[in-house]
Amino acid sequence: MISLKSSREIELMRRAGRLTAQARALAGSMVRPGVTTHEIDAAVRKFIESHGAKPSFLGYGGFSGSACISINEQVIHGIPGPRKLKEGDIVSIDVGAFLDGFHGDCAATFPCGAVSDEAMRLIQVTEQSFWEGIRNARPGKRVYDISHAVQQYVEGNGFSVVRDFVGHGVGAKLHEAPEVPNYGPAGHGPRLQPGMTIAVEPMVCAGDWRVKVLKDGWTTVSADGSLTAHYENTILITDGEPEVLTVAED
Repeated sequence: MISLKSSREIELMRRAGRLTAQARALAGSMVRPGVTTHEIDAAVRKFIESHGAKPSFLGYGGFSGSACISINEQVIHGIPGPRKLKEGDIVSIDVGAFLDGFHGDCAATFPCGAVSDEAMRLIQVTEQSFWEGIRNARPGKRVYDISHAVQQYVEGNGFSVVRDFVGHGVGAKLHEAPEVPNYGPAGHGPRLQPGMTIAVEPMVCAGDWRVKVLKDGWTTVSADGSLTAHYENTILITDGEPEVLTVAED
């Protein structure tokens, strides 16, 4: 069942989204050599809680962090800990905030110091694929119109999209219907309607798209060890252009 949000609920989601985006920006500003992933995670938790909200991920399914912090070949769900960032790393940070009954969810990949040309291009293509996808996030279009556009852009740039994990609806629950893959045929999936709120989140590998989950049960890496990147925003389907809800400012 896909939830269509009321105008009041949309305003609450804007507030949650804004706080989530601010937490993402804070985390990104801390990405530099010598900083531990735990330090970033602790700052994210303190920031979110200082605004009367709860980190969406903390305790979710037993996850121990407030942010997922994934480095290099780690695609998603990296567990914060004592690992220190190094020059040349690329760091994907996924955050969520639960405020007044609603979640925001967003992610981005940040360079740590100077990174390789390939790593920077991977980051840029991954982010741009999000924007290419949401050109189709309009009423009357279908979910897979977004998916297809993401896949076409990523693969057209020589990279691959992860298939084992997908975007999703967001609202009172962190994960709602519908699923929003980053691949597939245009013209399929649920029809988009005003009031739908979804997280569109391209997960991209520099090599093959296959991934595996490590023994910790969370950390997901590219099977071939290639670099990966992640970019995500929560968006609202409107009567016209989509509205990005996870923006740091009004």
